[in-house]
Amino acid sequence: MVAVNEKVKGFAGHRWVVFVCAMWDMAFAGTSYMFGSISPVIKSSMGFNQKQVALLSVAKDLGDNVGLLAGKISLFSPIWALFLVGIFQNVLGYGLVWLLVTHRIRSLPFWQLCILIFVGQNGSTYYNTAALVSSVQSFPESRGPVVGILKGFVGLSGAIWTQIIAIMKLPDQASLIFIIAVGPAMVSLTLMFIIRPVQSYKQSTASDGSGFMFIYSICLLLAAYLMGVLLLENTLDLDQSTISLLAVILIILILLPIIVPILLVFFSGPQSPDQEALLEPPMLEASKCKNVVGESSSTNRSTKVATHVENEKNIPPKLEVLPLSEGPRDMFQIQARLWEALAKAVRKIKRKNGPHRGEDFTLSQAMAKADFWIMFFSLVMGAGSGLTIINNMGQICQSLGDNNVNVYVSVISISNFLGRVGGGYFSEVIVRNFGYPRLVALAVIQAVMSLGLFYYVLGLAGQVYVVGISNGFGYGAHWSIALAAASELFGVKNFGTLYNFLTMASPAGSLFLSGFMASTIYDYYAEQQAKHRIVGATKLAMPYYVTANNNELLVCEGNICFSLTCGILALVCLCAASLSSVISHRTRRFYAQLYVESGK
Repeated sequence: MVAVNEKVKGFAGHRWVVFVCAMWDMAFAGTSYMFGSISPVIKSSMGFNQKQVALLSVAKDLGDNVGLLAGKISLFSPIWALFLVGIFQNVLGYGLVWLLVTHRIRSLPFWQLCILIFVGQNGSTYYNTAALVSSVQSFPESRGPVVGILKGFVGLSGAIWTQIIAIMKLPDQASLIFIIAVGPAMVSLTLMFIIRPVQSYKQSTASDGSGFMFIYSICLLLAAYLMGVLLLENTLDLDQSTISLLAVILIILILLPIIVPILLVFFSGPQSPDQEALLEPPMLEASKCKNVVGESSSTNRSTKVATHVENEKNIPPKLEVLPLSEGPRDMFQIQARLWEALAKAVRKIKRKNGPHRGEDFTLSQAMAKADFWIMFFSLVMGAGSGLTIINNMGQICQSLGDNNVNVYVSVISISNFLGRVGGGYFSEVIVRNFGYPRLVALAVIQAVMSLGLFYYVLGLAGQVYVVGISNGFGYGAHWSIALAAASELFGVKNFGTLYNFLTMASPAGSLFLSGFMASTIYDYYAEQQAKHRIVGATKLAMPYYVTANNNELLVCEGNICFSLTCGILALVCLCAASLSSVISHRTRRFYAQLYVESGK
């Protein structure tokens, strides 16, 4: 009985339980992908035009990505405090939007509604920060899979909520806003005291690899299941009982990962101290020696592992004087004073130069490094290009006369999910098995995005599927690969702040590439086509009242509407791949030392 109680206590504090609960929280936290479902009711109820709805979408994107405050709070507050702030903002922002849309309170000015959307969606940054920080600190040796899986579930959250809402009998479409306001908050409130950093590295066993493979299998099964459900709903007229059954199966698939910690805690035998030492994670071993491992130009492996910098705690400020069996005592005291002087000099040099790769950086220290800004601008161009295609998918389909917009949006959502999960796995393989820098994987994926964009420029068959899948997958992969690399290069202590700063690269890239470049090109061709229609109508002596200056009627048709945009984005992705290659070249020795030298 005592053993059972001990196992139950161990289960509650096991890091795999933390990770699985973080997955569940992320599966319901990605409400930003549901804005397309609530925007029509906001538009009709509030009497907004399309430009105002677009501005609300911008406020939503900013709220979903600007999380510096969440990162700062994570430095000095417990994880449950992050959840509380996120819950408060989520319920306050979207709750007031629901009251406004249902006319339960007096209407507010448009700019105040934008602030409410920002505040409500910004609550998700606290959920994301809490889950990622807890999981990365609990699994420092498996950062790629952890970040990829968690970010993948965020990308799939919209599809999961859609299936769950299908079994509810909502009185009206505005009730969906109420679900967004309280649904993620209720899930986070339930899990907030379970999700926390667990730094007991002895819990790492040889079965961790099997655990991640099992969860990867669940992820693939979940993506395939949602795709199958999507096809069924679009081709068949399903009754309510069938829809409910499909939703129940979905919930069971989401709950399946809990099998991993159950097996590890209740059905695995205890490890001996010798086995635990052999099973110590490579990243932990690397973290122990990362402060004494430099990037010496010497080709001798033993030399470059032992040089560069020493941690303050590894150099004692005062050498203890021990009795000598031979030799003068005063000579030993001189040596002790020399060691003390050397320790002070090393500490001064370290304070002057700041931390080195692999050590814990603050945001200001990271911003003083070229590696950080190269990574940031690679994300601006790569993730910005992917988000530009995602945001304009409706108009791309409209320009080609394709009415299956919902199908393509769902395909992008699932591709986004697979990119986040697959990107983390792919980058982990090349790091662990070959010792290559993690951002090599990002450079390859950005090159694939460029090929997909060039395919659209050529106007070949299935161009929308190709550009949607390649950019959806690539956009998702950015957030699993780059964030894992950031935790390796700049440490995990301030990961919440670094993560939230890097995520601002996506809306920054989209603001320029989509808000200025893509829209300007689209309006130009739409205006040219409108002028040609006017000229044609005049020659036929037909009344044609559409003018090129009427922005409401500027609709572009044909492949030309986005072919130039995709061509420019393809070049931008190639530039992003070049930047990723540059930082990979700069960090190649660091990764060789971090993983290969540590015994993996």
